[in-house]
Amino acid sequence: MNIVVCIKQVPGTSQVEIDEETGVLKRDGAATKINPYDLYAMETALRLREQNGGTVTAVTMGPPQAEVMMKEAYMMGADDAFIFTDRVFAGADVLATSYTLAQGISAIGDFDIIVCGKQTTDGDTAQVGPAMAEYLGIPCAAWVGEIGEMDGASITVGQDFVNLKQTARMQLPCLITVEKDIYTPRLPSYRLKAASKDREVHMMTFADFKDQDKNHYGLKGSATSVDRIFPPETHEGQVFLQGSVSEIADQLTALFAERKYLN
Repeated sequence: MNIVVCIKQVPGTSQVEIDEETGVLKRDGAATKINPYDLYAMETALRLREQNGGTVTAVTMGPPQAEVMMKEAYMMGADDAFIFTDRVFAGADVLATSYTLAQGISAIGDFDIIVCGKQTTDGDTAQVGPAMAEYLGIPCAAWVGEIGEMDGASITVGQDFVNLKQTARMQLPCLITVEKDIYTPRLPSYRLKAASKDREVHMMTFADFKDQDKNHYGLKGSATSVDRIFPPETHEGQVFLQGSVSEIADQLTALFAERKYLN
């Protein structure tokens, strides 16, 4: 069974600098980590391999520096790793990112199931996985919190929609996005680190893709754009009120009146 898991490198801190002229995040030189939600996707992929045999291939779209993250994927147990990297891919929105990932995965070869995290901590759209499935023309199940029976032709999954739960069965190949409660991610292994230290992380560029129309990738292929990103204003001087309910209400009313929130 060929299992593909999508992972992404995200800022490792909430204190991210923003370019005042372009309004985008400054990623160069910033501390990074594997998107936390993708750790659950990796664990799911590894367990599917343990139960059904086959291989786990980790893929990402990003700069060559993402090789450090892909080495960590090897330390967790991935068999192979690919980075889709090219200046043509820069500035991609959700649709262009999904298309690039779909093209890259198709270029690698056949697959049975693609596993993605629910969302990323830097974008929070939760749309890339389903959009990839649409581009690939395969079934998709989002918010998967449980893996059921799987054979060579189909898989059963449990989906958690907050107010209700649903069981779905899909034909392979397919794509799932998993919730953070599905499994506890394993830690990187020193043994696997030693075993994979010389293993290559493959770099794939625009030239390796079947679709050679640059208008489908990066900024040109994006249907949306972000005008500006800015950090929220910080406010200091918290006020803590103590006393009974009526006393706190009186204090709050006086505070609002003092700050002219009340006439």
